[in-house]
Amino acid sequence: MPRGQPASVPDDGLTTRARRNRPLVVVHTGTGKGKSTAAFGMALRAWNQGWPVGVFQFVKSAKWRVGEEHALRTLGASGEGGPVTWHKMGEGWSWIQRETGGHAEQAAEGWAQVARDLVAQTYRFYVLDEFTYPIKWGWVDVAEVISVLDARPGQQHVVITGRDAHPDLVAYADLVTDMTKVKHPMDQGQKGQKGVEW
Repeated sequence: MPRGQPASVPDDGLTTRARRNRPLVVVHTGTGKGKSTAAFGMALRAWNQGWPVGVFQFVKSAKWRVGEEHALRTLGASGEGGPVTWHKMGEGWSWIQRETGGHAEQAAEGWAQVARDLVAQTYRFYVLDEFTYPIKWGWVDVAEVISVLDARPGQQHVVITGRDAHPDLVAYADLVTDMTKVKHPMDQGQKGQKGVEW
């Protein structure tokens, strides 16, 4: 994409403006750090445009207080940009104990809420944070996800984050970024820290 120009233009009958304003499905996946952070950066841009933003966290515990949540909630309440709504799907779950505690049902209901919001055009910009995992674990059907996303009305952009994105979701998405880890402090035994991980 040299100088912001597409390498090719499809013969799809769309005008340049119509093609430019197409709602996108974006996937941030891979083993590297920064998938959610990049999605929240996009949410900041959406907020700045005055768009309603809906964040749906599917894996991170509801007890965690991430910096992006505080910042986006504060911005959403400021009245300067678009409103921001933050949803935590259940109480979160650990990487190890994901088979217990009704987490599959919570994830399925979380997805059902997203689907309802898409039909109602509740938001213009959606972040489905860590949503690749409920798909990977079989809690949410990837074919249904693609069908719902494909049928969404209006100008709703959807960003999905998490490792191991399903190949069908990757094939369907308009924009896919694979965050590749080159080095990470955890490789040297260092745990996450304030201001970097949260």
